[in-house]
Amino acid sequence: MTKHEFEVAMTCEGCSGAVTRILNKLGDVKFEIDLPRKLVWIESDKDVDVLMETLKKCGKEVKYNGTK
Repeated sequence: MTKHEFEVAMTCEGCSGAVTRILNKLGDVKFEIDLPRKLVWIESDKDVDVLMETLKKCGKEVKYNGTK
């Protein structure tokens, strides 16, 4: 599985909780959230566009930083 890094404009535990909920619904992904650095790492075989659109559902600005 490929590990992707995204920057998500999270400011609080509520924001990271929203990201956790939407990623859990996606299924077949492993992820880590670094709230202070506003980073989310997702391990998945899903297309980057699918991951990006899923993250945008939390209502925050999302930027793709590439693979890690």
